Amino acid sequence: MLKSSFPPVVAPNTRLLVLGSLPGDRSLAEARYYAHPQNQFWRLMSPVVGRDLHTLPYEDRLAALLARGIGLWDVVASAHRPGSTDAAIRDIAGNDIAALATSLPELQAIAFNGATAAKHGTRLLAGLEIERIALPSSSPLHTVGLAAKQPAWDALKPFVIPGLSRDPG
Repeated sequence: MLKSSFPPVVAPNTRLLVLGSLPGDRSLAEARYYAHPQNQFWRLMSPVVGRDLHTLPYEDRLAALLARGIGLWDVVASAHRPGSTDAAIRDIAGNDIAALATSLPELQAIAFNGATAAKHGTRLLAGLEIERIALPSSSPLHTVGLAAKQPAWDALKPFVIPGLSRDPG
C-alpha cells in the first residue's frame, strides 16, 4: 500500500528540524505526527522544550514545538509499506528536505528520529553543510527504554530557542 507523509510543520524561526521516516498506520489514520500512544516522541521531546507535551492536545503540542524553534517532517514523501515498521518500507520517494532546510534562515541542525530516517535523510542532504544528529527511534518497536534514549534526545536542547518563558498551561 502506498503511504505518504504529512506536510512539514515549520516556522521562520525554526532552528532544529526533527525528521522521522514515514508516519505509521495510527498516525496516518489520525493525521497526526506520532499518534501511536506507545510512541515515545512526545515524552522524549518534553524535557527538551521544558514542558509536558504528552498531556497536551495535538495542536498545542505542535504550537509548543514551533514556539521553541523546533520543526517536524519526514524523510520519506511516499513509499509502499505494509504495516508500520520501517524495515518494510519499499520504493521510497524522498521529501525535498534540502530545499526545506535552505528555506529556513535560522536552521542550525537536523535531527533524525531513528536509523531509517538517518540513512535516507543523510543521502537526501548530501552536499548541504548543516549539523546532523542521529537519535534512537521513538518508536515502540525500538526496544530500548525511554530512560536509555533520553540522554541522546537531550542533545537537542542547545538548539531550542533560549530565553523563552515556560508556559505553565
